[in-house]
Amino acid sequence: MPTPLDAILPRMAQRLRFALRRCHACRIVHKCLTDGKVYCISIIYDTLFLLLDIFWMSGERTCANDDEAVMKFKQKLRPLLVDAFHKLYYGSKRQTRHNTFWLGVPCFKCPLDLWIYQEIIFEVRPDIIIEAGTASGGSALFLACVCDWIGSGSIVSIDIQERADLPKHNRINYLVGSSVSDPIVQQVSRFVADKHSVLVVLDSDHSREHVLEELRIYSRFVTLNSYVIVEDTNLNGHPIKPAFGPGPMEAVVEFLQQTDRFAIDADREKFFLTFNPKGYLKRVR
Repeated sequence: MPTPLDAILPRMAQRLRFALRRCHACRIVHKCLTDGKVYCISIIYDTLFLLLDIFWMSGERTCANDDEAVMKFKQKLRPLLVDAFHKLYYGSKRQTRHNTFWLGVPCFKCPLDLWIYQEIIFEVRPDIIIEAGTASGGSALFLACVCDWIGSGSIVSIDIQERADLPKHNRINYLVGSSVSDPIVQQVSRFVADKHSVLVVLDSDHSREHVLEELRIYSRFVTLNSYVIVEDTNLNGHPIKPAFGPGPMEAVVEFLQQTDRFAIDADREKFFLTFNPKGYLKRVR
């Protein structure tokens, strides 16, 4: 009698795993994947092992029937697809994030995040938005334009580098200096003194220590039901640049361990791709 399929496939899976892990070609592919360069191979590679894990874990079938296996596969495949596209988008900077403009001004944020920004601004209607990290000024200009559309709000944008080519807008005030320095914090305090609704965006130095210090300083300005948005929490392997070192994500984790006034608003990640996973922090009390 023919050997039952369920008896053959576990052995095939084990041999395939062994071959894939040992062969020279796959080690080269793995190195490429680690470097974040080969995205289509990455998703094929990960999907193959996902199928093996779902159907035959440790040589035994793990799902009672095919419907259960399909559902389980879809649930586990989604984050792989999202991460693969995230790495593709982020790694293709000349085509994507370094080739994105708002009214002709470079804007390095993910367009899906900018859409979320305008939703937040419309809902919160901030009197003032504090932005740490001006860069070319594209995001400050975007925020000012959204404020134009809702008819209220101003922008205070902070950067350590003074630039003469920043976009001009009557809602934008530029400050030059470190976002955590006493002179800058004092100036920001004066700007927010009489404001009823304050939104904060942190996008300057991305080291954990700096972001954590910014969170401790600027979170006190954020009003109830508004947000402090921590940019680039995708760094340090979340999912890009795994060798970056502790950064914004690690700062967010530590900050939330120290306060109960803020909570992650996961609904702001509804488009799957965001440069700010777990970075939309809403003040809840």
